[in-house]
Amino acid sequence: MSDEKIVLVEATPVTQTVETLTLYDTHMKENFHIFGAASILYGLLYVICMFKNDAGISYPIFVAGTIGYIVFCLRKLEMKLKKESRFYIISMMLLAISTFCTDDSRIIFCNKTGVFLLTICMLLGVMYDTKAWNLGKYLGAIGKVCVMAIGQIGRPFSDAVWYCKNKLDKKNSKYLYLLLGFGITIPLFVVVFMLLSSADAVFRNMAERILSNVSGGDIYLMTLMFLFMVLASYCMIAYMCKKEIKEEVIDSRKWEPLIGIPVASVLSLLYLVFSGIQILYLFMGNMQLPEGYTYAEYAREGFFQLLAVSILNLAIVLIGLYFFKPSKVLKAVLAVMSLCTFIMISSSAMRMIIYIQYYYLTFLRILVLWSLVVLFLIFAGVIIYIVREDFPLFRYSLVVFTCLYVCLSFSHPDYWIAKVNLASTESSRSEFFKGEAYNDYRFLSDLNADAAPVMLDWIKDEGYSLDSYYLEDMGFDEYLGEVKGMEDKNELDEKAWCAYRYPQRLRENCKEIGLWNFNVSRFLADYLGGLGQYGS
Repeated sequence: MSDEKIVLVEATPVTQTVETLTLYDTHMKENFHIFGAASILYGLLYVICMFKNDAGISYPIFVAGTIGYIVFCLRKLEMKLKKESRFYIISMMLLAISTFCTDDSRIIFCNKTGVFLLTICMLLGVMYDTKAWNLGKYLGAIGKVCVMAIGQIGRPFSDAVWYCKNKLDKKNSKYLYLLLGFGITIPLFVVVFMLLSSADAVFRNMAERILSNVSGGDIYLMTLMFLFMVLASYCMIAYMCKKEIKEEVIDSRKWEPLIGIPVASVLSLLYLVFSGIQILYLFMGNMQLPEGYTYAEYAREGFFQLLAVSILNLAIVLIGLYFFKPSKVLKAVLAVMSLCTFIMISSSAMRMIIYIQYYYLTFLRILVLWSLVVLFLIFAGVIIYIVREDFPLFRYSLVVFTCLYVCLSFSHPDYWIAKVNLASTESSRSEFFKGEAYNDYRFLSDLNADAAPVMLDWIKDEGYSLDSYYLEDMGFDEYLGEVKGMEDKNELDEKAWCAYRYPQRLRENCKEIGLWNFNVSRFLADYLGGLGQYGS
């Protein structure tokens, strides 16, 4: 179908309104009964899957429904998915599966954000020719879609009015009547249901049992969720149909290279000196530390700064490639800067590993190491792009980032934090660690259910009980008295607190696991925690 513009003129008693539409716009208006019904069904699916259910097995079902909704709408617009759409679909489903396999709220949030961004990228890839798009073009297009789709908030209503005026007497009007029938049925059903409930005690008791967990606030929230998703989905497709984003990428390389060459050269010389120091000392160990520094302190003070410099270098190199006129000298200097950045990334990673040897794992430290791997691979793509301008740098970076993030999302960081840190306690000491024995048990007590296989085994191995998991009203003093025989409050220690508090937090987070909100990590934690009831 062509996307050329056509003009629709609607006469009014006073004047005429001229609206410029694409053929996709017109097709959507003429088939409002189909797109409207699809959006309503999608809104219902959203409420059913996501109401009070942040990471259940219903989330992959919702994402699959999202893909189905997009494919259905595209087919009705006579569009086809492209080959690269398979990458987006597979990535979305992997993130959805990861979500119901973890209890980590940070990963869950990032997964859902990733699914949203991948959805927009897939739509852009189908609607436009994005082969030549760079990072700036993609980010601008994504931002424009998110903002301008809000401006289509009145589109479902205007399309409904247009359809009623022009299509009610035609063949497809029966679909609109069916839609209106459902609209009338819902409030009528509520009124009759309330009347029958007040008329018969048996029916009322049955209704109260069914709706025992549903409050007026729940109904209000479900209504808002439904309306939001119906409008958001329809408006997103409606804006895409307007085809307002220009496909061509304007060549922004207009700045004189003589401006960038001195800047990049001075920085590259500085980086070469810094890289030499890293190679001589950190990698080869041939230099002495400054006076007053320990090895751990030297490692600790550098990795965040080097990470920041690496990100800054990436920005500088991309600016040099995208905004300055082609210059072999500038490219050579940027290549040197990129190669020096590899040394900085390696130095930052080594410092972080040394720091972990002394101060153990946290989520932030895992995230830093992951970010350094991402930066390393992206800079590899930058080097290739410097040599070959036809290299698809953005697509390469998108694939690298997505694949590595999927790996991170499935890794269960808190599991590895517990496993690694508990491998260096007083009772068990790993040769990898060089600092004092690990004793931050209050930190461990705040880990999520992903860490349950390690934490619950450790609690039992240390001689503590899982009583606090299944005895809801058990206080800490009672736990110490019955489990450890420590009735004196002065004997309170962090290890006992961790053994008491972690199972208690698991119970709070894993209660009421059902079929629809089934979560692998929470179910496993609930199963392992429940074994304490039988003394296993």
